[in-house]
Amino acid sequence: MTRKSTDRPSRGAYRYTPEKLKALWAQLHVTDREPWPGHTEIARTAHGTPEFTAWLREYGGAQKLADALQAAWSVFHAGEFAHAVELGAQLGALGACVANRAAAVESLYTRRGPQAIVKELLAAMQRGEEAVAMLPHHPNTHYTLALVLGRYSQRISILKAISDGIAARVKSHLDQALALEPRHAEAHVALGLYHAEIVHKLGGIVASFTHGVSASAAIEHLRRAVELAPRSPIVHMEYAYALQLLDAQRHRADAEQLYHEAAACEPLDAMEALDVERAKHGLAA
Repeated sequence: MTRKSTDRPSRGAYRYTPEKLKALWAQLHVTDREPWPGHTEIARTAHGTPEFTAWLREYGGAQKLADALQAAWSVFHAGEFAHAVELGAQLGALGACVANRAAAVESLYTRRGPQAIVKELLAAMQRGEEAVAMLPHHPNTHYTLALVLGRYSQRISILKAISDGIAARVKSHLDQALALEPRHAEAHVALGLYHAEIVHKLGGIVASFTHGVSASAAIEHLRRAVELAPRSPIVHMEYAYALQLLDAQRHRADAEQLYHEAAACEPLDAMEALDVERAKHGLAA
């Protein structure tokens, strides 16, 4: 959901031990409600899902997967996004969540060329489809698939994404994520941006008539996201960005205040540190 930047996160500054990661987990994941990847939670996820249960047995069991997932999330929070993609991609449907989240961020910060970025996003989209098929009741399989679909849409242009039906797929998976977890702040943010970007591209009347989107719906989703995650810098920044898309002049003061709130947040991981720094740079500019 972040805007593109050429800065890279500092590697290792937020490297947490498994114990520290668990202690901070609820705060680190307040925006996406991802459950702690412990062996008990993984076994509970597998219950009643024959395909995932069979895969988990072949992998070596819930404890082995839990250890590997915690390692993948650890490098993600430390800002080592390409490494997190590699680790998560090896871990089945639950690993797709960390891998695809990392791939979405890496697509913004990598210095690789456009073709390499699109190739990585296409791989993430396939990984996400497989994860949704295996774990359709896990909110973040839907959310992280929507996230990489959205990143791909930005690469090919929002208008092409609309005409190709990709935008509709993004909305469908975001709707499903919220149906499964109504407190998913990042899904609210993404839906808010979905409405705002289409209104920005097509105009309010056409957007409402052809896609059922509106400026009021965008703001409603983004306000809800702030209520759910008031200390998240990215929530405030994306709210500001959406307001600028809808009407930069009208919402200038509100957007500036949201940037101030983002800049005042205390980061807990490399991604949040990047967001706070971008907010500060935006205010300075």
